[in-house]
Amino acid sequence: MNCTIKQLKGLKLNYLTNPENPMQTQGWFKTLFKKKKPIIAMAHLPALPGTPRYDSAKGVQHLVDWVRRDVKSLVEGGVDAVMFCNEDDRPYVFEAGIEQIAAMTRVITEAKPENIPFGVDFLWDPKTAIAMAKATGASFIREVLTGVYESDMGLWAPDAGGFARYRSMIDAEDVRVFYNVVPEFASPLGSRSEVERAHSAVVSSLADVILVSGKMAGAEADLSVIKDIKQHVDVPVLVNTGVKPHNVKDYLSVADGAVVGSSLKVDGYTWNPVDPENVRKLMEKVEELR
Repeated sequence: MNCTIKQLKGLKLNYLTNPENPMQTQGWFKTLFKKKKPIIAMAHLPALPGTPRYDSAKGVQHLVDWVRRDVKSLVEGGVDAVMFCNEDDRPYVFEAGIEQIAAMTRVITEAKPENIPFGVDFLWDPKTAIAMAKATGASFIREVLTGVYESDMGLWAPDAGGFARYRSMIDAEDVRVFYNVVPEFASPLGSRSEVERAHSAVVSSLADVILVSGKMAGAEADLSVIKDIKQHVDVPVLVNTGVKPHNVKDYLSVADGAVVGSSLKVDGYTWNPVDPENVRKLMEKVEELR
């Protein structure tokens, strides 16, 4: 079949908007999170064994106790889901250590919430994240899976194809994958815009959800980028960083939900414990909007 470029673009658009397209339906998203514009709160683990900031004197039980306390505060504060992350394993690596995997799996297993969904994020090893999600019963993961970046960790070139095949191999296709296409601590190489990268991640790499971040953990994401991406993809688009009580209305007027971490912590500092009062303030604002 002979097609012009314009016709090919039209075919791509039809593919995304066809109601029979299995990628485009958001029914699973509504079923999983139950509430409109869900708030996914971060449960950040202190540094894991084998990493520079690990406190060997306190041991792994300290990690369990820390995260269990934070999850309790988040659930009681009314968040819609929790996502576990090894946020303090600084500096980050692209391949997890066995000791990290073992300890984090234990923490998730002992601290996971009972009545709301939870997810897993491992910085920055997608295969580890999906394996832990499958093992612990998580419903979703968050990772950077497409693109090439210069980053604090050096050249960052994830392998979406290899990840997708590993996901199939371990029978984890029921675990939804949230693609961060504007990652923190990194700049993309190449000339494609955020919108082009997001659209491609959905069409070519089968993203279940698109995430848009700021420059660092806790930094505000660009609302205009979220708006543009929403117009070009048919999967949920979430803001991934920088949500606070004063801006949550603006973000949720566009985004399908939000991942929130730093603003829920004591003094708004990413690596501090969760502050129940900060959770209450944010969720009160969210409930006013839903």
